[in-house]
Amino acid sequence: MGKLRINKGRWQEAIAFYLFLLPWIIGFTSMTLGPMIVSIWYSLTDYNMLMPPWFVGLENYQRLFTEDPLFWKSLYNTVYYVIFSVPLGLVAGLILALLLNQKLRGMNLFRTIYYLPSIVPMIAGSFLWVWIFNPRYGLLNRLLGMIGLPDNILWLHSEVWSKPALIIMSLWGVGGGMIIFLAGLQGIPVQLYEAAQLDGASKWSQFWKVTLPLLTPTIFFNLIMGLIGAFQTFAQVYVMTGGQGGPLNSTLFYMLYLYRQAFEFFNMGYASAMAWVLFVIVIALTLLQLKLSKRWVFYQGDARG
Repeated sequence: MGKLRINKGRWQEAIAFYLFLLPWIIGFTSMTLGPMIVSIWYSLTDYNMLMPPWFVGLENYQRLFTEDPLFWKSLYNTVYYVIFSVPLGLVAGLILALLLNQKLRGMNLFRTIYYLPSIVPMIAGSFLWVWIFNPRYGLLNRLLGMIGLPDNILWLHSEVWSKPALIIMSLWGVGGGMIIFLAGLQGIPVQLYEAAQLDGASKWSQFWKVTLPLLTPTIFFNLIMGLIGAFQTFAQVYVMTGGQGGPLNSTLFYMLYLYRQAFEFFNMGYASAMAWVLFVIVIALTLLQLKLSKRWVFYQGDARG
C-alpha cells in the first residue's frame, strides 16, 4: 500500500507539472514551432499568398545565392552594421555601467535616465532621430557646427553616411546592456578589490585583473544578444528610410529586404528562404561564439585560472 501511495503521489505531481507546462507547450507549438515548420515548406515553394503554393525545390535558395544582387547587398549592409554597432554598444554600455556603479548620492536617478531610452518604443525613437539627422535644421549638424566641424552632412540622404548614421542611432538603446553590465559589476565580491589594494594594485590594474575577467560572462551574454538583435534590425531602418532602404540601397538591411519580398512583392516562398538563411547565419555565429568562449570567458570557481 505504501508503494502504491508513493506511485500515486508521483503521478499526481507529474500531471500537475504537465498541466502547468501545457500553456507554454500550446503557445510554443502554435506560435513558434508550427510557423517554423510551415516556413520550411514555403521556402521550397513558389507562393504569392493569392494562389496555392507550388513546389519548386531548392530554386528559391539558388536564386538567392546566384541571381539576386540585392540579397548580397542587404547581407553586406547588415554585416557592416553588426561589425560596428555591436562592439560600440558593448564598450559604451560597459563605460556607462562603470560610471554609474559609483556610490554617490543621486546615482539611481542617473541610472534611470540612461536606461529610459532603451524602453522608448523604437518607432518613436526613430522619428526623433530622423529630426536629429535632418541636414538643414537637425540637432547633430548644429552641434557639429558649434565646434567648428562641417555642419552640412547629409546623414540619411548620403550613401556614405547612411550606415554610420544608423550605427550612431544604435547607441540610443545602450541602456539595456548597461543595466546588465551594472548587475555584473555589483556581483563581483568586494573582497577581491580589497585584496588587490593590499597588494598595491592600481585602479587600472584592478580593472584588468579583477573586474574584466569576472565580467566576461556578462560581456559574453551581451555579445550574443547584441549579435542576434543587430542581425534582425528592421523598425528603425524602415521608419528612417521610408521603407525603401535608400539612398541607393545603402540601408537595405536584410530584414527590410525580407519584409519587402514578403509583403510588398508577395514572394512569400522567397522570403521564407531568406528567413532560413538568416537563421542558419545567426545559429552558426552563436555556436562559434559558444566555442570560442571557452578561451576567454571566466566563471567564478572555474579551475582554469
